[in-house]
Amino acid sequence: MNVKFDEIPQLPLLSISGPRARDITSIVYNSVDTEEGSAFFCVTGENTDGHLYIQEAIDKGAGTIIGTNKDILDKFFSLYPQLTFLHVEDSRTALAHISIYFYKNAQDRLIKVGVTGTNGKTTTATYVYNLFNRLGLPCGFLGTTGIWSSKSKLDYRKSTPTTPISSDIHNVFSQLAAQGDLAASMEVSSIALDQKRVEGIVFDVAIHTNISEEHMEYHKTFEHYLHSKLALFRQAKSAVVNLDDAGMSKEILEVVQYPVLTYSADIASGADLIWQNCRTLDDGLAFELIYEGVKRPVEVPLFGEYNAGNLTAAIAAALLAGKSFEEILSVMADMPQVEGRFQVLAGPEGRKIILDYAHTPVAIDLVLREARKLPYRRLIALVAGIGIRDFAKMPKMARAAEGKADMIVVTVDHPGYNDPDDVVDEVIKGFTIPYKQEVRRAASRRGAVLEALKASGPEDLIVLSSGCINGSQIVKGEYIPHSDEEIIEEYFLQQNL
Repeated sequence: MNVKFDEIPQLPLLSISGPRARDITSIVYNSVDTEEGSAFFCVTGENTDGHLYIQEAIDKGAGTIIGTNKDILDKFFSLYPQLTFLHVEDSRTALAHISIYFYKNAQDRLIKVGVTGTNGKTTTATYVYNLFNRLGLPCGFLGTTGIWSSKSKLDYRKSTPTTPISSDIHNVFSQLAAQGDLAASMEVSSIALDQKRVEGIVFDVAIHTNISEEHMEYHKTFEHYLHSKLALFRQAKSAVVNLDDAGMSKEILEVVQYPVLTYSADIASGADLIWQNCRTLDDGLAFELIYEGVKRPVEVPLFGEYNAGNLTAAIAAALLAGKSFEEILSVMADMPQVEGRFQVLAGPEGRKIILDYAHTPVAIDLVLREARKLPYRRLIALVAGIGIRDFAKMPKMARAAEGKADMIVVTVDHPGYNDPDDVVDEVIKGFTIPYKQEVRRAASRRGAVLEALKASGPEDLIVLSSGCINGSQIVKGEYIPHSDEEIIEEYFLQQNL
């Protein structure tokens, strides 16, 4: 594609050295991915500076280099005057706007729903995806569980665990639009907002689930975390706001000047949608939903009473997308479970295994409270510290789980470069002594899953929580394949041999 750089809207361009227009074959931010004709962006990350890889990108055939360090760019321009060098204020902002241009504004052909919140992002965004597709509005998905079109999972190497880097987002948008999808539901993390991964996107609907302390290893303060999340609602056309969340709902309503639908479990809240009288059934949830003065019963094959709230948020998004209340209610019985979000698996001899990758104290408390509403003989829970996250949160995970299970297995998810035993030690610090339940430890998630399964008996309930994402464990920079479901299947298969 021939790109005239000084004609790209909102590009923070300071100067151009070399040809002002260039044929670009691809957009890359990792020099390893560079090919002949690539535009290479010198993105500065937490651990490295893209300017260090300019020579490698040029050697691999990059025709355009975009960066913020003019001295370095000028040095390379003196050596390679036939190439184009763009000096920009911010490489991430430039990456976003050049990507929008390169992918021909594919985002304009999609209804974009962005979901942010400490807990419930994946579940709510997936409910939007499933609901839109069942309503005849072909929808893709970008989030923790992968990249999906309305038809299937896309074979796409994710750049981040949750919200992709901007160039990848617009690449996916172009693929969705080319396949005939009309919408995209995506998780939008606080870090993604701060790092401008969704720069230049105007969301048709922005959804708020809740906020509690998280990602302090990145944000340092709760105020910065909140400010980052609020950015989503400054780049949207409409919003869905959870009035039951005191941490952020008021702040959102103060900044928005467009259509808003609010939701709540409190009949006195005055919310637009009220969900109440939720009950756990053998095969899912039943609750009542009130909208515009009309109360309707809802039954869905989903578990976890808090998911009635997440589902209500998705319903609000469908209403803002132009679907009728009656039309939406007619497809509720077809809503599938969300992978790894209060996902209930049946085991032998009446066992039930719940996969819920709750990774915050608030989330693990909710999951265990919901699990205790199901019938069981003994409740066994797995709780993990996440090595690539804030160590100060780890004891809080133990305190949130304490007293809510007959046995707790403590382990580590994504140890990163940490000693797994150090992470487990940090979690265990949060338990009261003497322990209110049996506590065991395992130095790997695989070992912990097996420990929980071995300890279980007939009619027991096993809750496997925490942050196993993207089908892998992050160990010393490597992504090691991991699947709780595969471990469970292999374990019970061996027991039957």
